[in-house]
Amino acid sequence: MPVTLLFLLVSVLYASVGFGGGSSYIAVLALFGYPYQSIPILALICNIIVVLGGVVYFYKRGHFKWSLFWPFIVSSIPMSFLGGRMPIEKDTFLTLLGVCLFGVGARLIIFDRKPTTYEHSIKPKISASLVIGAALGLLSGLIGIGGGIFLAPILLTLKWGQPKQVAATAAFFIFVNSISGLLGQLIKTSHFVSVTTHWPLFLAVLVGGQVGSRMGSGHALSQRVVKDLTAVLVVFIGAKILFT
Repeated sequence: MPVTLLFLLVSVLYASVGFGGGSSYIAVLALFGYPYQSIPILALICNIIVVLGGVVYFYKRGHFKWSLFWPFIVSSIPMSFLGGRMPIEKDTFLTLLGVCLFGVGARLIIFDRKPTTYEHSIKPKISASLVIGAALGLLSGLIGIGGGIFLAPILLTLKWGQPKQVAATAAFFIFVNSISGLLGQLIKTSHFVSVTTHWPLFLAVLVGGQVGSRMGSGHALSQRVVKDLTAVLVVFIGAKILFT
């Protein structure tokens, strides 16, 4: 029950700012001692459930820009599948997880303190997009995050898209890489049967994702407050994983 409630809270917070929440799902699962082989699978399923609403939202409102998106997924989809299939030792997995959680926390605390504004976006080089997509895709499949929380600040910092286009690209990126990484994980492991017993987690993120999306679109909750709260959560759990 505590894990289900935490998943509900995490999905509300992340959906309100346009992300899936994979980093916090894996943090919570690791904190409560779930088998490390099952953690990426559960986190990726929850990612898909939560971010699907954002994908539909951005597509219907015309924020999706195919020319910005396609180079990232060309390299990220096969790499996220490869990452999902790669065998990984528990200590290595937890070390990567702790480092990534610190990175996510730093991204939420430091980045975007001030609104990102610019008149014209810069067309990215395809080669650079392919490299970034491949790196984030591999990380996505390996530990169970969607990668969008790292992709978004890269795009905004380099001015490769307007804020709404970046948000749409990040949402689609999380969605496709979570599916690809999940397929790789399921081929690698025999933990698929146990996943079906965790339906309360999936129901919690489904409800939380819908609530969070409406809160974010209606400005019912300060996005700065949401980001700070989630940053504290992932940094705390990242520190606990690394130092214990």
